[in-house]
Amino acid sequence: MNETKHSWTFLSNYSHVLICLSRDPTLTMRETAQQVGITERAVQRIVRELIESGVLEAKKQGRRNVYHVHLDTALRHPLESSRTVGDLLKAVEQ
Repeated sequence: MNETKHSWTFLSNYSHVLICLSRDPTLTMRETAQQVGITERAVQRIVRELIESGVLEAKKQGRRNVYHVHLDTALRHPLESSRTVGDLLKAVEQ
């Protein structure tokens, strides 16, 4: 397979952060940033917005946060609003 770099991807950084945290709910912001390829500050903003919108929940466990994804949350864009976060995550599972 030809592995050329492209300047865009089909999924947003929001979905990339969500995918990372659904696969490993104990990831730190730094670890998530490294996997997604964005800054730690950007991950902090995305996580905060996902929590505020009810998609993600953070619970303190010792010194770390453990994240829980609310799979039944509807996707936000009108084109996919009939689908849930769970549908999205299931579609991209490996």
